[in-house]
Parts: sequence; C-alpha cells; structure tokens
Amino acid sequence: MTITQFVTKNWVYIRDSLVRHLELVVIAVLIGIVISIPLGILLSRNKKLAAPVLAAVGVIQTIPGLVMLGFALLLFGIGMKPAIFALSLYAILPILRNTYVGITGVDAGCIEAGRGIGMTGSQVLFMLELPLALPSIVSGIRISTVYIVSWATLAGLIGAGGLGDLIWTGLSNYNTQYILAGAIPSAVMAFLFSGLIGLAQRALTPRGLRRVKQ
Repeated sequence: MTITQFVTKNWVYIRDSLVRHLELVVIAVLIGIVISIPLGILLSRNKKLAAPVLAAVGVIQTIPGLVMLGFALLLFGIGMKPAIFALSLYAILPILRNTYVGITGVDAGCIEAGRGIGMTGSQVLFMLELPLALPSIVSGIRISTVYIVSWATLAGLIGAGGLGDLIWTGLSNYNTQYILAGAIPSAVMAFLFSGLIGLAQRALTPRGLRRVKQ
C-alpha cells in the first residue's frame, strides 16, 4: 500500500488527528500569551525580579517533555488537560523573554519624549513601549508556536490525541506509513505557522526599524 492509498483509506483518522493537534497548539500558545505578556510587562517595571523569574521559568524548558507530561498525568489524569498544562508551561519562556527584552530595549529617549509631552505611564506603555516592542513579542510567539507543534506530538502518549497518535502507532508497529502520516503534517504545520507569524512580525515592524535592520 502506497502512502497515498494509506492516507485515502485513513483520511478521517488523519484529519481528526490533525485538528486535535492544531487545537492543542493553539490553546497552549494562547495560554502562554495570556500569561507571558502581562508578566513580561510586570518584570519590565520590576527589573530586580526579572533575573530570578526568567531563570525559574527557564528551568521548565530544561525538563524533558516526557517527564513534564508524566507530572501532568499525575495531576490531571489522561486526556487533553495534562497535555495543555504541560504545553502551556513550555510556551511561556520564549514569549516572556522576548516581551521583557522588547520593552526594556525601547530607546529611553522615546520614553522621555513621551513623558515630556504629558503622557501618563499607561499611555507610554500602550502607545510607545508595546508598539515598539511588538516585533520582538511576535518573534517570541513564533518561536514558541514552532516548539509547541513539535512537543505536541508527545501528547499522544497520554491519550490527548493529535498527530503524535499516528507517529507512536507507527513506531510501536514498525509501520512507516503511520509515521509519515503523522510526521509530515506536523512538519508542514510548523513551517506554515513560522511563515505566517513571520509575515505578521514583518507587518508589525515599524518602517523605520525595518530600514535600520536592512
């Protein structure tokens, strides 16, 4: 049986796995964004806390995916909940670090100019710092998303579904077609997410900054 025949025969299963994988990635990254951007803003206002918090979050990145999923499994049981919990933790660091670096990297002269024309602290944040830091923040989201697409393949081991189901089934049965049916869509998904978010990053980069980078 060729890979084309295999995909045709198992299309519903592959489609459902793809949709579940996409669901895991989107939910985990959105949770990462909701946590990381406000925390990054907070750390930019309390720089003494930045180093220990970033270090603590960085420790999470060093924990192997299977170990993290094992901890999540003990807390939440089998299914999507432990997978989303573990993936969301992994999604935090790239976005948090880029948010903090982006905001603290805004030119002090711009901030002083804003304050000089009477802007309040919140106006400086939302009208100057965040717009100028947005390319860096989007870059963090891009890195995080590509990582999560890869790590989400492990979710199949704890009953969360996704393309990992196909890959692990193929590995356990020495079936190349199952492996390819899971691995190829996962790689394509990572490539598409990276490209689309990269386009968004470029679109959100102020023209002046684009010229500087060129």
